[in-house]
Amino acid sequence: MRNRFDTCCVTFYPSNVMKIGANYLGNGRCLFTVWAPMRGEVAIKLFKNGGRTVAMEKDERGYWRSLCEGVFPGTRYSYILEGSPGRPDPASRFQPEGVHSPSCVVDPQEFPWTEAGWQGRDLKDFVIYELHVGTFTGAGTFEAIVPHLDYLKTLGITAVELMPVAQFPGGRNWGYDGVYPYAPQNSYGGPTGLKRLINECHRKGLAVILDVVYNHLGPEGNYLHDFGPYFTDRYKTPWGDAVNFDGPYSDEVRNYFVENAVYWVREYHIDALRIDAVHGIFDFSARHFLEELAASIHREAEASGRKIYAIAESDLNDVRVINPVKIGGYGLDAQWNDDFHHAVHTLLTDEDKGYYEDFGRIGDMAKALREGFVYSGQYSQHRKRSHGSSAQDRPAQQFIVFSQNHDQVGNRMLGDRPGHIQTFEKLKLAAGVVILSPYIPLLFMGEEYGETAPFQYFVSHSDEVLIKQVRQGRQREFESFRWEGEVPDPQAEETFLSSKIDITRHLQGEHGTLFDFYRTLLRLRRDVPALRNLNRDNMAVTCLEEKKVVFARRWSGGDEIFCVFNFGAEQAEVVCPIPSGTWERLLDSSSREKGPATLRIASGVSGTAGRMTVGPHSFVLYGLSGREG
Repeated sequence: MRNRFDTCCVTFYPSNVMKIGANYLGNGRCLFTVWAPMRGEVAIKLFKNGGRTVAMEKDERGYWRSLCEGVFPGTRYSYILEGSPGRPDPASRFQPEGVHSPSCVVDPQEFPWTEAGWQGRDLKDFVIYELHVGTFTGAGTFEAIVPHLDYLKTLGITAVELMPVAQFPGGRNWGYDGVYPYAPQNSYGGPTGLKRLINECHRKGLAVILDVVYNHLGPEGNYLHDFGPYFTDRYKTPWGDAVNFDGPYSDEVRNYFVENAVYWVREYHIDALRIDAVHGIFDFSARHFLEELAASIHREAEASGRKIYAIAESDLNDVRVINPVKIGGYGLDAQWNDDFHHAVHTLLTDEDKGYYEDFGRIGDMAKALREGFVYSGQYSQHRKRSHGSSAQDRPAQQFIVFSQNHDQVGNRMLGDRPGHIQTFEKLKLAAGVVILSPYIPLLFMGEEYGETAPFQYFVSHSDEVLIKQVRQGRQREFESFRWEGEVPDPQAEETFLSSKIDITRHLQGEHGTLFDFYRTLLRLRRDVPALRNLNRDNMAVTCLEEKKVVFARRWSGGDEIFCVFNFGAEQAEVVCPIPSGTWERLLDSSSREKGPATLRIASGVSGTAGRMTVGPHSFVLYGLSGREG
């Protein structure tokens, strides 16, 4: 059947209008488009003024369209599929009453942006602060974050990363159970609240990264099965049905998610997308979905004159994810580096269960600093196979490193933070090795002052069978770690409330001292050329396994630094392999300040002149203030 709107769609479809969803065109005209290739009849139910039902027409690709008059922003609607109960729009821009209720027409042009001149930030200048909207403030909304943006700027943050905000069931969730990828969560403040937050971030010079989930959709409120073959049983994920990226009808499924990425950067002015768990995206077609996604984001960046990035979360250690397309890669701009976290965490905690059994050597930390990936093809005891590829030729700015993030805290059985279980000196050491690395640092909310509240896994489902399955799944998840204690109930409101942080703690005692320490580290990273220059070619890293010491030297032009990280529980006597010159101490994480204030190494003098003592679980940073000779 030919669609009588096909010809006019080409004519009046502006370049900034999505190919799917409810596209408000102004003057009470709205073009509705939904993909339902197997359906023989689709209609729109409009709920305004007593309600009416409008028939839709289908094109050869399975898209149904109808151009409706008398439809204004705020109008509720749903799709009737062959007479079945109404379903929300898979590409809904807003779900005011939640995942099971009608969708809402939104005018993307009505928000008054005041961020004129914003063109984004260079990726190399990112200092990322990851936060969960619901637990960052007491109110748990987009707008409640705005008053705290100056706090983040004072700390030294340049990019705010939001955990997923796509509509999920109920009012509390990590966000990875979202079922409407285009609709900002209603309980957070919906489209207007999110746009206001992004607008204010940009006005203050902060980039915004949005975490998006393209490997699965959540279980409750997920009606995509009713519309078409969005999912496949050819592959399995731990979280739900795998998305159909390479089977029959997959062109339109890919379009659904590519459009989503473009939608966020175009309509919400997002500066970067963090693509969740790309190892759960299965695609054996000639052009991988990730390559198509990255290319679409980069085209949008070029068209808008803005800096926009695609960042992967991947546990594959597969350099193809970030390699350029011209050498066979997917062309993403950066990726999270879990190996770096595991190297730091195991040295500070001695944990060796689960995936931590692959780490714990000081050489792992040194390799993470030198190359990015620790596992670059060698055998992994945890995986029982060889793992990874070498990333030593990729630019350092392609790796995001951290000692904490939502996964590494929240996916502990009790959600316990390092601030609750580690010593003050260990917290400072972890901060130092992350922030003084040649990579992009990420901080998890509250880390900067040693937040002690846990970050636990929480949901608010309405299906009792599903709630039971989630509880059982969390129990099974921790079997390999053999942690002691009882898994917090994900459904309980108290689990959510106990995960809220209180940033006023940064003004109190030792918390304030740690906050000032983080701020000092970030200032040094910003102001010292050798630290600001993310170039691993201008870096030398060595280690002493028996002493648990890593030595790192970096330089840029005439500026040079060296840093000694002691992960051991005893003070370490070390000889620093540094060039001749006068070296001034820039920072000593130990309150005892074991390192000398000045090291003078004369030309031709033995390296023993660089002998120094570094306190347990601490580091010292020196800068070259003058060369000898």
